[in-house]
Amino acid sequence: MRKMTEDDLKAAFAGESQAHMRYLIFADRAEKEGRANVARLFRAIAFAEQVHATNHFRNLGGIGPSADNLGAAIAGETYEVEEMYPAFRAVAQLQNEAGAQMSFNGAEEAEKVHAKMYAEAKGAVESGKDVKLGNVYICEVCVWTVEGDVPDKCPLCNAARDKFRKF
Repeated sequence: MRKMTEDDLKAAFAGESQAHMRYLIFADRAEKEGRANVARLFRAIAFAEQVHATNHFRNLGGIGPSADNLGAAIAGETYEVEEMYPAFRAVAQLQNEAGAQMSFNGAEEAEKVHAKMYAEAKGAVESGKDVKLGNVYICEVCVWTVEGDVPDKCPLCNAARDKFRKF
């Protein structure tokens, strides 16, 4: 693939991915405001943006066997933990941006758990099996992630048990 086309596909993937997430966030807000049809519209178009992003990512050769995909996920989570969030948090500290500091810290702590979970899944896949996985709960406030039983309070942000979403 030629460089310019590759760069365009990467930019399109990033744009469509961000639109997908932005529309899901907007849908949640519309739902909280009691606008069910606006929420449904945002979710429908978010799905379309996901399909666009998937097509671009596929053309970039970004989708492989599960073991490779898990390796890419581990690398991404590890980069966020070791490089990205510490640097972002340091800048936020220098600029006295408390909200950003909390956001970056929470994300970094959750990413550590995600990397570990992905590593366990990769080990299972590489041995020819699917990962054994119980219920997964994610805090809707800070995204702390736990497998098994939902805690009474989030260990990271102290959110109540009912703030955890089950997967």
